[in-house]
Amino acid sequence: MENDGPDARPDARTCHVPVMLREVLTWMAPRPGQTVVDGTLGGGGHTEALLQAVLPGGRVLALDRDPNAVARAEIRFIGRPVHPLRADFRDLPEVLDELGWECVDGIVLDLGLSSDQLADRERGFSFFSDGPLDMRFNPQEGEPAWRLVNRLNERALADLIHNFGEERFARRIARAIAEERRFREIKTARELTAIIHRVVPRPRCGGIDSATRTFQALRIAVNGELEALESALKRIPDVLRPGGRLVVISFHSLEDRLVKEAFRNDSRYSSLTKKPVTPMEEEIAANPRSRSAKLRAAVRT
Repeated sequence: MENDGPDARPDARTCHVPVMLREVLTWMAPRPGQTVVDGTLGGGGHTEALLQAVLPGGRVLALDRDPNAVARAEIRFIGRPVHPLRADFRDLPEVLDELGWECVDGIVLDLGLSSDQLADRERGFSFFSDGPLDMRFNPQEGEPAWRLVNRLNERALADLIHNFGEERFARRIARAIAEERRFREIKTARELTAIIHRVVPRPRCGGIDSATRTFQALRIAVNGELEALESALKRIPDVLRPGGRLVVISFHSLEDRLVKEAFRNDSRYSSLTKKPVTPMEEEIAANPRSRSAKLRAAVRT
């Protein structure tokens, strides 16, 4: 756990729009005086709303692996009872222990990518970025995606794209990448996107870009996202008060399946949502990124 940002601290501005904000507050039901956690700080939208709900007397712990997100929050929430820290939400028990806090009353996890990360063309999340194909939530840790793309053999790459991206053209894409690597390294998002577009049919009007599932797979692999979520779901009941609530927003079936199974099979959870809650049509129209969001909530028994 660290709270030191990068050398060049960004200002507090964000382009990220929090997804399903009204639903998060409804299902989490924060009250004045409570201690709650935003495990995926991002642009700080959920943190801001939670803070308003727990005042007076409450406090918010806001975690993110991205040092830029934490640095922005340190500016935005200065002087208010918000504690932005660079940490992985699966390490919440250790974070609370280090802070000397006991159990918390509520936790929200908004999984996946923030719009601020997508907009940063040096991070490699955007399909047409000319910056390095990095994709790490914390650029100071782990292996960037471009190394993974150039290091894995064709079969391993196809398996990764299929398993984490649920991409039916995974073998075709891996074969095209392997062929391209014979001549040069693939270093940028734009280069990878061009390879995929050459071998995968382009979507019809309104469909997702044909590079979407491959980029998703690489991002999940680089950041160990499924392992982090699975670990967090097992550990969160240890720090959530009886009656406290966990709200999770996922954006693809792999995440949603883990949440669904944890809420169903772990006796420490009692699910509040029989089916996943989805965004209202008005929200999807205003924020298309929300269209694939699914919210599930559970109470600590």
